[in-house]
Amino acid sequence: MSAVAEISPARAWVLATRPKTLPAAVAPVLVGMAVAHAIGKFALLPALGALLGAMLIQIGTNLANDYFDFKKGADTHERLGPMRVTQAGLIDETAVRNAMIGTFAASALVGVYLVGVGGWPILVIGILSILSGIAYTGGPFPLGYHGLGDLFVFIFFGVVAVCGTVWVQALEWSWLALISSVPVGLLSVAILIVNNYRDRHTDVKAGKRTLAVRLGGKLTRWQYGVTLALAYIVPVVQFALGHLSPFALLPLITLPLALRLFRDFISLNGSDLNPVLERTAKLLVIFSALYALGIVGL
Repeated sequence: MSAVAEISPARAWVLATRPKTLPAAVAPVLVGMAVAHAIGKFALLPALGALLGAMLIQIGTNLANDYFDFKKGADTHERLGPMRVTQAGLIDETAVRNAMIGTFAASALVGVYLVGVGGWPILVIGILSILSGIAYTGGPFPLGYHGLGDLFVFIFFGVVAVCGTVWVQALEWSWLALISSVPVGLLSVAILIVNNYRDRHTDVKAGKRTLAVRLGGKLTRWQYGVTLALAYIVPVVQFALGHLSPFALLPLITLPLALRLFRDFISLNGSDLNPVLERTAKLLVIFSALYALGIVGL
């Protein structure tokens, strides 16, 4: 309790935004920017708008999770992950709810500019992204509580984020964008797998049926390994088929890091997995940055 009491209001709001999760918003935009450059359609201002919008939606989703998980009783004193400000009593639940609304509203304002550039597809993407950010833990059928979180993350932090970033710059469909979104989405899912595997026992008590709860510990460990492996296979296949230059193999530099992560993941439990969660997020960023360089051919 003393540690909580020492946290200032400003620090509490920083904790509420969960800045360590922002790699999941930044990584797909980096790859989308690289794809747009590769097809000769890079546009700086729309790309930066996509980056800002993605980060605001990520923060809004974090605030929604903090608020709704508290309201549903999923966050308790038994929580093993990073501190949730509502559950810890650092910020009033109404203030967190209002911050969530304000953050999503700010993302909508950025979206007005992006819709002006990219038209109705960006409008659809923006609306669905905000609604899904709320529905992940809120509403009558919270996605994360019914084992759909992994699919949600793959779609919105992989396919939608990469393809949307390319669309707002190129104003055209790109198969390269779709394929290149797959490893980004998979590594974003890997972050969620660690989170849900760590929390599977407390989630059962809260009635939260994540995919990790449904699969059980052994299969979830396999899921993490397969997810990492598939992410590395995609750029290799792209190079082998001649779709990208040898620079596409740059992400393989991070393979030793992925192997160490898998080793630690299968051997640790509970709060000991928190460093694995953080390192998986770092893997996403480093992999995506190298992948982006590979796509543009350095």
